[in-house]
Amino acid sequence: MASSKKLPENWSASVEIDVPFHDVDMMEIAWHGHYVRYFEIARCKLFDQLDYNYRQMRDSGYAWPVIDLHVRYVQPLHFQQKVTVTAWIAEWENRLRVQYLITDTEGKRLTKGHTDQVAINMKTNELMLATPAILLEKLGITA
Repeated sequence: MASSKKLPENWSASVEIDVPFHDVDMMEIAWHGHYVRYFEIARCKLFDQLDYNYRQMRDSGYAWPVIDLHVRYVQPLHFQQKVTVTAWIAEWENRLRVQYLITDTEGKRLTKGHTDQVAINMKTNELMLATPAILLEKLGITA
């Protein structure tokens, strides 16, 4: 993870995925675009764990669009391969950065990446320049 500091337990979530047939090409290698979906599955679990999932974000008055995505493909994923996708909060001030790591069953790194999201006030459609208090509350950060 990005820092040597131990993150709060609920700031990280992992999901197990068996690479399905419909995600692979004729060489049985997962198409590169599906990795983003695997990241999203882990990110949704992370947000559920924080008690701030996409519906709760909307209900709090904020949209959190992804504005940047980075993926580093280290090793390919193969048909029926069991992998673990871990997502964790790396930054929360002014933007929300979620880091990702895909590993095999032995913990070998296969793919890594991150997404950046920003808060948009849904009433005014304005970009929030400071992290909304609701996110800090969900992260357990006091001002």
